[in-house]
Amino acid sequence: MRLEHIESIDDERLRSFTHLTEPQLRNRLEPSMGMFIAESPKVIDRALAARVEPVSFLVEEPWLEGMSEEFAFVDEHWGKDVPVYIATPEELRKITGYRLHRGALATMRRWTLPSVEDICRGASRVAVMENIVDPTNIGALMRSAAALDVDAVLVTPSCGDPLYRRAARVSMGTVFQVPWTRIGGDDRRYWPWKGMEELHACGLTTAALALSDDSIGLDDLVERLNNTPDTPGHIEKLAMIFGTEGDGLSRHTIAQADLTVKIPMSNGVDSLNVAASSAVTFWATRRR
Repeated sequence: MRLEHIESIDDERLRSFTHLTEPQLRNRLEPSMGMFIAESPKVIDRALAARVEPVSFLVEEPWLEGMSEEFAFVDEHWGKDVPVYIATPEELRKITGYRLHRGALATMRRWTLPSVEDICRGASRVAVMENIVDPTNIGALMRSAAALDVDAVLVTPSCGDPLYRRAARVSMGTVFQVPWTRIGGDDRRYWPWKGMEELHACGLTTAALALSDDSIGLDDLVERLNNTPDTPGHIEKLAMIFGTEGDGLSRHTIAQADLTVKIPMSNGVDSLNVAASSAVTFWATRRR
């Protein structure tokens, strides 16, 4: 690693940490030049374990020694020229807005996302995030997907970025463990019409998580997953579709889904936050 001390966050060498917005980091026009920021050693560790290429590091001086294993790993796999910028805790707090528990950030190279067909091949349970924009909810859903053995996650064109700094941090780095891709790329007209066709072409039964007059209960969905293949209504491969925080799923998505599924509620509560509802659904539909 190349250690370089930084006196101020205004240093031009920190431009990717301080001056580039998330859309600029993503670099849609030149995906191969796109980057994202990983925050905290846990997220950085999981990214490195997934062989995500580091571009540079920004580390609080007190934590420099504590990251020696990470730096040795980078030296071994990407060479010794990756810069490590060293700053005081006070300067780093100006970037993050708060004191990091263990002060470390890294800019890392985005990778080419796989095709829907590739990540759904062999998958029995897939989660779809429709237009979810809150990074906390995106990160929480990714973490639940990893913990509860969901095979893949798809995000629609209008959905937020799972590599957004807060989303990756809330996911505890599991965004690098669960296969995911953007269905339809950035074409906002692709979903749900062509997107649903693609899911069906992958052999997936689509289940929209929504409240409607013809919704079946989650227990009914679980029964269809666990009965024998010759039972009418049996589901072999499932795509669970979750909607945005405010409006839920679009009426077009609900209309085109094979099933509409609801989680039964008590005490006058009509629904759960998408982070909670996805975790409940993932747990209920896990492999038996």
